[in-house]
Amino acid sequence: MPHRRIVIGDVHGHYDTLLNLLDEIAPNEEDKIYFLGDLIDRGPQSQEVINFVKDNDYSCLLGNHEQMLLNTLGEGEIDSHQLQGWLYGGGYPTLLSYEHHIPIDHINWLKSLPLYLDLGDIWLVHAGVHPTLPLEEQTTEHFCWIRDAFHSINEPYFPDKLIITGHTITFTFPGVLPGKLVSGAGWLDIDTGAYHPHSGWLTALDVTNEQVYQIHRKTKTKRVVPLSEAVVSIDPSSIIKNDQRTL
Repeated sequence: MPHRRIVIGDVHGHYDTLLNLLDEIAPNEEDKIYFLGDLIDRGPQSQEVINFVKDNDYSCLLGNHEQMLLNTLGEGEIDSHQLQGWLYGGGYPTLLSYEHHIPIDHINWLKSLPLYLDLGDIWLVHAGVHPTLPLEEQTTEHFCWIRDAFHSINEPYFPDKLIITGHTITFTFPGVLPGKLVSGAGWLDIDTGAYHPHSGWLTALDVTNEQVYQIHRKTKTKRVVPLSEAVVSIDPSSIIKNDQRTL
């Protein structure tokens, strides 16, 4: 039996919820685990999440929240211009989880995170890609922050790869209920808003078996459904191009 490729959406410091999700998935040593970034901020246990992912040597991408932390603290001194934006975006619970001291090995680990991973038939990135630029001309801002300009594309960016992202909570798309996944032209978004009071679902996708695993942060409700039952396809023309829906 081939190993499973399991992609996990934005955890945002909810360590206990992540462990409950992995208990349901029950990965073995051959399975490959990939995190789409935004391990940190907003939730209470960012340090525990980073320790877990780092110590298990799981693959993880750089998300916009990791980028905000690095912009604030990554040069060894606090950048006061970046600090307020990071705190506003949910950084204060992260500082609390570290008791206001983030160790240098964690900073260096965050600096080592890739912006994307090409797995052949699937392509993992935190936010998306700029639809009209070649990869070599795109920046960290595009890969970590883009939203509507990417989601409103009419043709897949790659002819032979599905782009899987987090970053944009799925219920912020028109007509999508909390907990549903969203697909468009050549992309699939699995960030179901684990931290958000209107959702609470943390999602993992077993790409190999097209199976979706979810656990609710508050109720601990678990569900495992085929991808075809979990995903909503959206009309690109329904996307308002403002890129301001949520951090």
